[in-house]
Amino acid sequence: MTGVTALTRATAYQMEIHGHTFPGQDIQEWLTSVDLTHISNEVSFTPSCPYPNPVQADLIFCSDPEYIQLLAYVGADIIELSGNHLLDYGETAFKFTLEAYDDQGWLTYAGGWDISDAREPVIIKHNDNQLAFLGCNAAGPPNDWATETRPGTASCGNYDWLVEEIQQLRSEGILPIVTLQYIEDYTPYPSSQMERDFQKLAEAGAVVVNGSQAHTPKTMRFYNNAFLHYGLGNLFFDQMEVFYNGVLIPNTREEFMDRLIFYDGQLVSIELLTALLEDYARPRPMTGIERQDFLTRIFTLARD
Repeated sequence: MTGVTALTRATAYQMEIHGHTFPGQDIQEWLTSVDLTHISNEVSFTPSCPYPNPVQADLIFCSDPEYIQLLAYVGADIIELSGNHLLDYGETAFKFTLEAYDDQGWLTYAGGWDISDAREPVIIKHNDNQLAFLGCNAAGPPNDWATETRPGTASCGNYDWLVEEIQQLRSEGILPIVTLQYIEDYTPYPSSQMERDFQKLAEAGAVVVNGSQAHTPKTMRFYNNAFLHYGLGNLFFDQMEVFYNGVLIPNTREEFMDRLIFYDGQLVSIELLTALLEDYARPRPMTGIERQDFLTRIFTLARD
């Protein structure tokens, strides 16, 4: 499981300079050595995407279709479509992106051709395990949400439809992995509402609930036999330095990748891989000291 991917702005510029697979070169082995690799790509591909501007001021994002090579390079299998920039270039770009993923043979969820498609879980039977990936967009904007006649992301709404789907999957012996495009902030803590919403999904039967919105890593906890990770941070996105009202926001370079181990129909192990962003594009494994400092801080916050 990985965090935010947005192949745009300075990340895209570095891909033009150093090659389309440049961002993945230091973590490819991590992502290709597993059975299933999840990518939450928040930006649509379109042939009309302009050459990337590394200092782009607005937040209207797109990706060159050639950049899909990076996702293939890191072994993508499952693409989450809950991101709040997927309709930045309109329905045509989003439809082009859906077709591109289908051409690659990748599975998609949390977004689709209409609301029914967007809500449909991806169900995978692998060895003796049955897994379901499903999710939604809580943050909006509303014009990103799919309708009966329009493509887009699955709106979370009041979560009732998601709770019902989770309960149905569990009744069939399928383990739900739920990911949410939640309301963004730059703190390591979940809000009280975020805690309540994640716990609601765990109580319904989710075995994992992840926040896919976070640009800085957040804390995690176990609840009702589920693993709740409120945010993994970025995967491929250019946030080396983020300023808010002239103040530097710390920790945007830090990243989690959660390796989930399933055996005999149970989640039996969670390995927290940790990386640090370089060159506005390229995550690299943390050194031993960096990892110790990072995990000590996150675990202390989680415990407190």
